[in-house]
Amino acid sequence: MAIERPAAEPRNKFIVACIPAYNADYTIASVIMKTQKYVNKVVVYDDGSKDQTGELASLLNIELISADVNMGKGHALKRMFQQALDMGADIVVTLDSDGQHNPNEIPKVIEPILNGEADIVLGSRYMDGASTDAPPYRRFGLRIINSISKSGNKYDVKDTQNGFRAYSREALGSMVECKSNGFGIETEQLSIAVQHGYRIKEVPVNVRYQNLPNPSNMHPVRHGINLIETALKLVVEKRPVLLLGVPGVVLLCIGLIAGVMLLWEFNLSRSFSMPYAIIALGGLITGIFLIMTTLILYGIRSMYDNSK
Repeated sequence: MAIERPAAEPRNKFIVACIPAYNADYTIASVIMKTQKYVNKVVVYDDGSKDQTGELASLLNIELISADVNMGKGHALKRMFQQALDMGADIVVTLDSDGQHNPNEIPKVIEPILNGEADIVLGSRYMDGASTDAPPYRRFGLRIINSISKSGNKYDVKDTQNGFRAYSREALGSMVECKSNGFGIETEQLSIAVQHGYRIKEVPVNVRYQNLPNPSNMHPVRHGINLIETALKLVVEKRPVLLLGVPGVVLLCIGLIAGVMLLWEFNLSRSFSMPYAIIALGGLITGIFLIMTTLILYGIRSMYDNSK
């Protein structure tokens, strides 16, 4: 059922920018000062940086949250979201601290919320009017992750992983429910948005990768594994029959066919075929395990849906 929302209110909104930062002392001051032109308050989460990120940020009239050890982007965002809610934020915009996102595009990202057109706005690298200088390997990886993230979910967006986003206060209250503490939080946010019926809109933004003074510290492969792990977890939770049940039935059938072939050959020649036996045993055990897991997950999911 669609959520009824009031018409757009006057534009005197309290806007908060949330910037997760880790070892970003080369760029944090510039990003903060540019961002302050468009928002009422900036919240920075210094995620256990080993450099001067926290010290520099604290000089610029911002709300600083510091962690002694690196907790991950997801944890940082949830802490900042709660802080923004406590401050009375009407709109929150998130952007990275390494200079990938252009703070001058903040007005464009928050505009659909100000106009009452959306609850969550995603900056997209893949729309007309957007640009990115991402290297080919990163573009390829992002396309794979986008496909996995969208499978099993009902949202249709071009860029599921861009951290340049804006949230209404209503949507923000749900985003603190996310469980992911890593980079997979961007995928989980979309899943939660769909569950709550929030309106999602994309706007074209420019994302820079080349010649950054302090690029992301996480290795691209590790980053990708983190995102895929979260996406697959969400798919399993949403559609266990698709991801586990169907393969389970297929493997069970293969095991049964191999078992029949094993008995048929033994009946004819009195010889025991080890390959047939391995296929039959492996198919039956794995198939039954996947089917039982599917039934358990489906039952848990049904109980959760009925409890809402």
